[in-house]
Amino acid sequence: MSTHQARPLFEAAIVRRAIIDAFVKLDPRRMIRNPVMFVVEVGSAFTTALFVHAAVTGKGEAPAGFILAVSLCLWFTVLFANFAEAMAEGRGKAQADTLRKARKDVTAKRLAEPRREAAVEAVVSARLRQGDVVLVEAGDLIPGDGEVVEGVASVDESAITGESAPVIRESGGDRSAVTGGTRVLSDWLVVRITANPGETFLDRMISMVEGAKRQKTPNEIALDILLAGLTLIFLLATVTLLPYSMYAVSSAGRGSPVSLTVLVALLVCLIPTTIGGLLSAIGIAGMDRMIQANVIATSGRAVEAAGDVDVLLLDKTGTITLGNRQATAFLPAPGVTEAALVDAAQLSSLADETPEGRSIVVLAKKKLGLRGRDLHALGAKLVPFTAQTRMSGVDLDGRRIRKGSTDAIVRYVEGQGATVPAEVRRVVEDVSKKGSTPLVVAEGSRVLGVVELKDIVKGGIQERFAEMRRIGIRTVMITGDNPLTAAAIAAEAGVDDFLAEATPEAKLAMIRDYQQKGHLVAMTGDGTNDAPALAQADVAVSMNTGTQAAKEAGNMVDLDSNPTKLLSIVEIGKQMLMTRGALTTFSTANDVAKYFAIIPAAFAATYPSLGALNLMGLHSPTTAVLSAVIFNALIIIALIPLALRGIRYRPAPAPVLLRRNLLVYGLGGVVLPFPCIKVIDLGLTAMGVS
Repeated sequence: MSTHQARPLFEAAIVRRAIIDAFVKLDPRRMIRNPVMFVVEVGSAFTTALFVHAAVTGKGEAPAGFILAVSLCLWFTVLFANFAEAMAEGRGKAQADTLRKARKDVTAKRLAEPRREAAVEAVVSARLRQGDVVLVEAGDLIPGDGEVVEGVASVDESAITGESAPVIRESGGDRSAVTGGTRVLSDWLVVRITANPGETFLDRMISMVEGAKRQKTPNEIALDILLAGLTLIFLLATVTLLPYSMYAVSSAGRGSPVSLTVLVALLVCLIPTTIGGLLSAIGIAGMDRMIQANVIATSGRAVEAAGDVDVLLLDKTGTITLGNRQATAFLPAPGVTEAALVDAAQLSSLADETPEGRSIVVLAKKKLGLRGRDLHALGAKLVPFTAQTRMSGVDLDGRRIRKGSTDAIVRYVEGQGATVPAEVRRVVEDVSKKGSTPLVVAEGSRVLGVVELKDIVKGGIQERFAEMRRIGIRTVMITGDNPLTAAAIAAEAGVDDFLAEATPEAKLAMIRDYQQKGHLVAMTGDGTNDAPALAQADVAVSMNTGTQAAKEAGNMVDLDSNPTKLLSIVEIGKQMLMTRGALTTFSTANDVAKYFAIIPAAFAATYPSLGALNLMGLHSPTTAVLSAVIFNALIIIALIPLALRGIRYRPAPAPVLLRRNLLVYGLGGVVLPFPCIKVIDLGLTAMGVS
């Protein structure tokens, strides 16, 4: 687990920076990106000009004090909206400052060739380019992002992940990626640099968390267009009100026309300023919550997509099960002694650095006291495991020993004109039915027996999957196990479906199939063989411990390298969408309520007959308008904590969430303005405003 602590919602340093940024963001070139708040800023500037004119000439279309009060309220509305966005950005900037401290220029040991014994040249890390090879020894900082091409070492990644426990990095496999700024604690590594200066993972992280490259999501853009449309409608309606009010006064011979200040105030109160002011902050805060969970999202679109996914592809090992399957039994074939099976299984596993391979060596030592042998000294030829062959082994003294999945060994044996004994097939089936994994061992065309591997389903994972099912998300377990083993573990874990004997091609085909049916798919991965599927998935979470190819293919990186994090990522994405939906509902209902609350009072001077509709008994048109603009500004600042923290996540189907939103935020948005505006009106009246 990460050792990162969630930041307080309102940290003094972040608040100070946000206050300054709120004024900086008043630049019209920035404000125009938010049409709603840009209209408010234009209205603020317009009423300020009206006040200056009234103060200088002594003549104004309304009392100078009233114009000043409205102008100040409108400026505060803009500043509060900017403050909300700056607070959301400030939390990311604070994280970026921490990450920036980990980025240092160090002296690197550049090698002439990709081997430790090659000639060494001392260079500054800023001069390293993609393809350069460096030697990093105990105590050295790794000078840049890269792939380990030789060696194995313990690495401290706490500067990046916040996790104090060191990790192992080694050449080959899925633990070969290293990040610039981390420190080698023991041994040595030869690293091939994979990123130029300014393009490293740390540089990208800093850029992401600062929001410098944040792009609006399609839904945000659509909502922006809707809000801009509503603003335009109200703007046109407001412009047409002035001549009508003047006509009403001239034709009736009494009353007074609506002033420009009142029209601007009403426009600001009736356009969707609440959600317009908080929309950007909600999106940035969603990315910040990902950062607090130690997940770096490359865009707000990825966070939003996480909230919309309805299919989760989850690797069995390390996600659903504890991983690190252990060998528990050697089951020899008929006519084969246990000693012969153990000897062959151990030989085929001595060069196997996987946890399963190591556990076979350990069990062989426990069973028969067999100790490790130097395969290189014996002139052995190693046959590495691949996702395509799904078996590994060794060629030694004319012996060709292989171990792997049942199907792989069956094909291997049958390819030599032999068959697998029926007794071995029964053993494989029995092992699989128990939820264990059978590894079949063969020497040449002869099957020697089965090694049983056991894995354990994580505690509480069934409940998490049941929760996902309740909110309409389908869970699919991905495993390289045979179908019988996969079915047993899938049933125990409670997933909805599984893909057995998964190859990179099979995973990619499954994702495409779901997407063609209209689903949004999320998955995790850490290896180069996961890269095609990660690139295809809508939400692709790559592990920080994974290969560079996996990181490049994903749109999120989990610094903790915890595959189970995908479930939390989905919850954070849904929380962001729920927050946006709730505040949009509240803002819309709020605007409707303000319309019925203040229009009758504000226009009573022009249309005296409207006085009968002043059901709230507001003191005067002046106090009605001031109460409305004050409430309009205060409601934004009151909702900032909700926008930053997000509404409480409760797993429920979409119809249930919709009803809850309408009941709580819709009804609340309708009801809240009436008592609040009335209280403010009473306060203004008590202060002598008339």
